[in-house]
Amino acid sequence: MSKVVALGGGHGLAATLTALRQITNQLTAIVTVADNGGSSGRLREEFPIFPPGDLRMALAALCADDEWGRTWAEIMQHRFVSEGDLNGHAMGNLLLASMWNAGDDPVVALDRVGQLLKVIGRVLPMASVALDIEGTFNTSTGRIVVRGQKEVATAKGHIQSLRIIPEDPPARSEALDAISDAEWITMGPGSWFSSVIPHLLVPAQLQALQSSAARKILILNLDASTQSQGEEFAGSTPEEHLEFFHRYAPGVTVDYCLVDQSVVRDQEALELAASTLGGEIVVADIRKAPGSIHHDAQKLALHLGHILAR
Repeated sequence: MSKVVALGGGHGLAATLTALRQITNQLTAIVTVADNGGSSGRLREEFPIFPPGDLRMALAALCADDEWGRTWAEIMQHRFVSEGDLNGHAMGNLLLASMWNAGDDPVVALDRVGQLLKVIGRVLPMASVALDIEGTFNTSTGRIVVRGQKEVATAKGHIQSLRIIPEDPPARSEALDAISDAEWITMGPGSWFSSVIPHLLVPAQLQALQSSAARKILILNLDASTQSQGEEFAGSTPEEHLEFFHRYAPGVTVDYCLVDQSVVRDQEALELAASTLGGEIVVADIRKAPGSIHHDAQKLALHLGHILAR
């Protein structure tokens, strides 16, 4: 089986992991650590820890496909509903936060939870410290600077630039080793500017991607019409997403760009944008249903399996 590393965060990465686990058990998820919203944001305000939410979702996506694994996946994803301070917190977030607060090394804690859940593969953070994201957008009223993952993900306007804070965070050696050892690397789908591009802003991780001999797959987001339903697109076209990726990933060659057929408005323009990365466009039906804001994990598994078999 191929050694695969999947980069991203949130629901997009969870869908990719759910698909990839059907293809290989040699799987490493490298997860964005900049979330500042919801349960993760509240825990991060209270404790000097990673935001656990995206890491929790990746662990749940990789739980063993048996009664034990499925039960623990449900427990990890359980969200408290109350009139008190626990309202809105996910059980898995609290489990990770408790281990980190007790002084466990973040990766050791993730590995221990992975053993408990009998996960397929491994889940790692993309940096050794929690990050913030800052984006500069052009809007109808002028240029604005937006700080915070949730704020960048929902900002209106045309994005001009993106940075992480701190700008040169240390990477985890485990993540760099996984990238170096990978045969395939996937990036996306997900919030392009707050979950995907940030992986290119960690200098050591970008260098590892540039040096990696692995073949690379970009999984593009669904179209802009879904923005009103909560999916970040920030007014950009898929071509602009590829151009933005190319700007922040000099020297990173992408072999395949997997895109849902509903996104393709101008095949020639999309192919031209992909060619700047060295990639081939693969157009497929990977949306859950017409109008859905989510990718279908089973469809992703089918098409990713075909690509990995090439």
